Amino acid sequence: MMEKMIFGRFMPGDSFVHKLDPRSKLLFVFAFIIIVFLANNPVTYAALFVFTLLVIFVSRIKLYFLINGLKPVIILMAFTFLLHIFFTKEGELLYHWKFISIYEEGLKQGIFISIRFLVLVFMTSILTLTTSPISITDGLEVLLNPFKKLKLPVHELALMMSISLRFIPTLMDETDKIMKAQMARGSDLSTGPIKERVKAVVPLLVPLFVSAFKRAEDLATAMEVRGYRGGEGRTRYRQLKWGSKDTLAILLLVAMTALLIILRS
Repeated sequence: MMEKMIFGRFMPGDSFVHKLDPRSKLLFVFAFIIIVFLANNPVTYAALFVFTLLVIFVSRIKLYFLINGLKPVIILMAFTFLLHIFFTKEGELLYHWKFISIYEEGLKQGIFISIRFLVLVFMTSILTLTTSPISITDGLEVLLNPFKKLKLPVHELALMMSISLRFIPTLMDETDKIMKAQMARGSDLSTGPIKERVKAVVPLLVPLFVSAFKRAEDLATAMEVRGYRGGEGRTRYRQLKWGSKDTLAILLLVAMTALLIILRS
């Protein structure tokens, strides 16, 4: 059974993070993705992890909810971890059995990459959980406004990115429903050889694509009926306001960046 995907979902609330301007949250996450690569030793990775936990606490999103939503990507994390363990041949040999050799550097890099992956997933999930799709669209459009001089369709790009984020959990839910329907008809998707399981998944693709195209058509019809004709001449009901809380959030990230630079070996 497929677990619930949290990435792309929005949970209304009144926490400090919920009240931030979408522009500050987008800048925060984009910058965080960059500063994650400053970590290069146990102390810096520990600092990153504690900082992420602090953001989760301030957002009032339950940690177990985030961990439960991490299950769909846990296989990718485990695969990356094993790749580093078995293919990094540096440092002291910790374990050897037949053709399997585990080195100190491989284990260390596997743990570091897993932590990096974990904090990135948590932080991007916090962005979508605390920011409505329309706010993400408005924030992206404002941040991308300078590219209008290059004839870039900023409004359309921001809208497409927002719709894509919103459709991720919707399509995951649709896949879950189709899988349950197939299992109710006697289809076995969780046991047997890999070849047979792949064959069992193929029949899921046709109804999933049909459902996706149907939702896209319904969305296009709804936008057309409401008179949507692109971004030109459009006004906003909710105006974005940058406040002291947004400045504080950015300053905290700057402080975290400085700390990582100091703690780097």
